[in-house]
Amino acid sequence: MRSVWLNPDRMSTLPAKIFLRFYFGAAMIGPGKVTLLEHIRDTGSISAAGRAMAMSYKRAWMLVEEMNAAFADPVVESVRGGAKGGGAQLTATGITVITQYRAAETATAQATAPHIAALQALLRDIPDGK
Repeated sequence: MRSVWLNPDRMSTLPAKIFLRFYFGAAMIGPGKVTLLEHIRDTGSISAAGRAMAMSYKRAWMLVEEMNAAFADPVVESVRGGAKGGGAQLTATGITVITQYRAAETATAQATAPHIAALQALLRDIPDGK
C-alpha cells in the first residue's frame, strides 16, 4: 500500500503517514483499491495484481466488482485471451480514478504538512523510531 510520507524536521521521530479514504454513500475508494488498480494497470491481470498484494484472486475480483458497480463507467474491463489467455485492463475511468486519488493524496500532504509538523513536534523522542 502506498502512502504519502512527510519529511520530518526532527530526525529522531518517524515520518507521518497519511491514508485517505473517500466515502460516497456506500461506495469507498482508498489506498488499497487504488493500489490494486495500479497493479492491474501494470500487470494486465487481476490475479497477478492480487498476488502482488498478497490477496486472493477472489478478494481482488470482489474489489474490482465493487469499484465497477460504484462508478458510472467500469474501471476495469476483461480482455479476451489469445495464446496467453485473457486478462484485464483499466478503462479511461480507472486511469482517472488513480490520477485523481493520487493528486488528492499529494494535495492533502501539502496542505496538512505544517499541522502535522506541529503535532510531530509535540511527540516524545523515540530512540531508533521504536
